[in-house]
Amino acid sequence: MTSALTIKALPYSPNPLETFSCLRQRPGAVLLDSGRPKASGRYDIISSDPLATLEVLPNGKTEFHSAHMRLPEALTGDMAAQQQWMLEQLPRTDMSCDLPFLGGLMGYWSYDLGRNHLAIPSRHPSVTQLPLARLGLYDWCITIDHQTQTAWLVACATRQQQVLEWLACSPSTTGEDFTLTQPFQAELSQADYTERFNAVQRYIRAGDCYQINLAQRFTARYQGDEWQAYLRLRKATPTPFSGFMAWKNQAVLSLSPERFLQCREGVVETRPIKGTRPRGQTPEEDQTLAEQLLNSTKDRAENVMIVDLLRNDLGRVCAPGSIRVPQLCQLESYPNVHHLVSVVQGQLAKHRSPLSLLTAAFPGGSITGAPKIRAMQIIDELEPCQRSVYCGSLGYIDIRGSMDTSIAIRTMVADAGTLHVWGGGGLVADSKAEEEYIETLDKIRHLISALE
Repeated sequence: MTSALTIKALPYSPNPLETFSCLRQRPGAVLLDSGRPKASGRYDIISSDPLATLEVLPNGKTEFHSAHMRLPEALTGDMAAQQQWMLEQLPRTDMSCDLPFLGGLMGYWSYDLGRNHLAIPSRHPSVTQLPLARLGLYDWCITIDHQTQTAWLVACATRQQQVLEWLACSPSTTGEDFTLTQPFQAELSQADYTERFNAVQRYIRAGDCYQINLAQRFTARYQGDEWQAYLRLRKATPTPFSGFMAWKNQAVLSLSPERFLQCREGVVETRPIKGTRPRGQTPEEDQTLAEQLLNSTKDRAENVMIVDLLRNDLGRVCAPGSIRVPQLCQLESYPNVHHLVSVVQGQLAKHRSPLSLLTAAFPGGSITGAPKIRAMQIIDELEPCQRSVYCGSLGYIDIRGSMDTSIAIRTMVADAGTLHVWGGGGLVADSKAEEEYIETLDKIRHLISALE
């Protein structure tokens, strides 16, 4: 843990899956996946065998596991301080390179962790036993850079030798074949969804809020290897902010197209998605649907509302006057849908850290609505269960002060033989119930079809 980091070149591959297959059954294996060669991301980051793991249990208590270190008792109950302390256990490096991750925290923060942090109690049970957050402290990684077509192993000398030995082994093929043992079932009927949609409209007319992100959940029983499921999902819908991690009988399989927060050298960026159309069956139909989205006053207004919310969230930790919007409502197309995507940027204020940025903005406004607190209270009232990892974030925080996180949409949560997946969308005053219901299905249809 005290040895100096080195960077070793590895053979480049446009696809990270074979490399991760050699490591995926090691403790704490994690893949942050840019979706290449088909998606538009730049970096894949792979690691395993963390020095320590921090979990926030469903009851809100934290558990710290490590053979190398002991968490100070004074930090009990303060997750932000615990994470900061973990980062400080890795030696600082003055290594100058453009790689995004030289060691630090990787894992996920669930939506319900954010709800608890904002003191919004839930009246509903959790449908999974996954931790509210699960973060590993990693002192090595493999980074694949698709822009420069290079791959690098970042590790101290001892770790480097270990990893090279692991990579020399054949990719793991053990594990029972993945199969669904029952089809996905919707938690809400269309009539149930419409009833909740109407309740949102009443709240909007009453002035409680001006946008609510309403979601519905689908579940299926399964057996076999969750990694095989991830491979099928990835083939069906590669996206630039994907990720896979599995432990015990639980896993997170995320195919997200949406960045939440990136921070590099103090520059902060968030990329909210609001506005969706399905892809067409023909080039002509596809173009028509894309143009409808670009010209939709309702979808642009929905996007701009969330941009305004995120400007406010970032403004709490960014330097005054630094917030700007270099991209507003630009079309981005994915295998199953077209989206409108905006970009909000700012300069992190002095004496502010990526952790303080994450705390200030979490959970992302694009999956709550606005104003955020009231929207989240209404979401808890209307959705029949907690959201778990869905609408939380996957990502990393680097020892140099860099961070990149996703919004965990298009995300499946595996727990003890059950898969959960949610589809949602933002509702505003001129939304139409049937259109919004269909949009929730459009967003996850490719995922469900890939497994069925």
